[in-house]
Amino acid sequence: MSLSSLLIQFLLQHQLAIVGFLTVGYFLTLSYLSGPARKLRHLPVVGFTLPLLSQVSCIRFLMDTRKAMGEALLKWPTSLFIVPALCEWVVIATEPALIDDIRKAPESVLSATTALREGLQTDHTMGPHINDNQYHVPIIRAQLTRSLPHLVPEVHDELVEAFKDYIPLTEDWSKVQAFNVMANVVSRASNRIFVGEPLCRNYDWINLSIQYTFDVVQTGQILRFFPSIMRPLVVKLISQVDKRTKIALKLLEPLIAERRKEREGKSREYHGKPADMLSWLMDEAKGIEADDWYLTSRILTVNFAAIHTSSITFTHALYYLAASPEYLKPLREEIEDVTSREGWTKEALDQMVRVDSFMKESQRLKPMANYLMNRLVMRDYQFSNGVTVPAGSVVGVMLNHHTSEEIFEEPYKFDGFRFVKMREQAIAAGQTEKKFNMVTTGIESLGFGHGRHACPGRFFAASELKLMLAYLVMKYDVRTVEEGVRPKDFYFMQTCIPNMTAEILFKRRQA
Repeated sequence: MSLSSLLIQFLLQHQLAIVGFLTVGYFLTLSYLSGPARKLRHLPVVGFTLPLLSQVSCIRFLMDTRKAMGEALLKWPTSLFIVPALCEWVVIATEPALIDDIRKAPESVLSATTALREGLQTDHTMGPHINDNQYHVPIIRAQLTRSLPHLVPEVHDELVEAFKDYIPLTEDWSKVQAFNVMANVVSRASNRIFVGEPLCRNYDWINLSIQYTFDVVQTGQILRFFPSIMRPLVVKLISQVDKRTKIALKLLEPLIAERRKEREGKSREYHGKPADMLSWLMDEAKGIEADDWYLTSRILTVNFAAIHTSSITFTHALYYLAASPEYLKPLREEIEDVTSREGWTKEALDQMVRVDSFMKESQRLKPMANYLMNRLVMRDYQFSNGVTVPAGSVVGVMLNHHTSEEIFEEPYKFDGFRFVKMREQAIAAGQTEKKFNMVTTGIESLGFGHGRHACPGRFFAASELKLMLAYLVMKYDVRTVEEGVRPKDFYFMQTCIPNMTAEILFKRRQA
């Protein structure tokens, strides 16, 4: 189910939310008249900036973001410009120097944390403790990444069982609704590392982990239609997040209790501290954060970061593979060669350059959004080109370099082994090949962000996604229902969403 359909369904169920939508024009107009929008009139704008007409521009932009951004880039290829988002104007950077300005600016000037806090209304959805104390971030960045050699075989083991459960190996073609299945597979594989067995295979836990993501996004977007003074009341009336957290707490409490019992030496079956996210969080949590509710909330937050993005990213890649099954044979040749020597290990994944290239190419053409790296301007900021944006503005980066003809040959064409070729050319020229890895960020590869705020879990995510692709390729034949035709994506706001109802044909591998 798409984010837009979730919002529509929610409106039908909650009259108060409908009132919020009816008043959006008033609050956007008020924002224009009294907020920083007036101070951005020195920049070119996509659409109209006048009250009421600006709302028309916003609706047009939200429903056809790609076209509007493309038109803007043609008009202003080297300058900053502004686009209408849901509840604000966003200043868009396209030039490398301006993108670098955003990357290098300190958090006290251009804040990624505050932009995310406002965008998802995390104080009212996940809770203020998630932003006020981000102790889970260094755990993800350091311990999770360092533990990958140990964790990859566990993820592979879970993928074997998950694919077996969700896509049985059949001799004839069977239809599978791809996105829903892949969301469940990602949730199982990720939770194997977050909470371990057997909870990672608990249907209620998996379903709750997935629904929590949609609840946070849905609630956060609706809250933004209301003035800040009303949000604490509105969230109590519309949000399902607290309900989900209470259910998760009931499922996780016995595991937390057992872990504490083991740590205190009261368990006869203690075999050493598990290397998983829950264990690491329990190691680092201090004060109230060590309480069961807060640990549960933190685990759900980690799930939020992992499941939504990885499910979308993998579904995009799966659609490319199903529409071009000629990639199956060369991918299998590489995977068979590498796993025969290394097994299903981190070392093996590092050698699967075709698999890595296929995922990176899919992410290049189908990133999460048309603009990323959102920052809230904390105080007036002057870019290197002399343009100043006022405090309270939001800035972001357009992903136009993903399809730059100066960087990529035939940039709009999907070439699953594009980065294998570029890697080989770099090696032949005596240059580094690491820039062509999926996890390496740059202006031409912003799928994981860039700079100090690049996704801290991208090394785990990339390993998980590559394992999924490699295992699927080795066990299944796949194709689209309409042979050779990739399911059409859906764009809403700046987000590129894979077709969530499309079916893909699977059967047991024949060759």
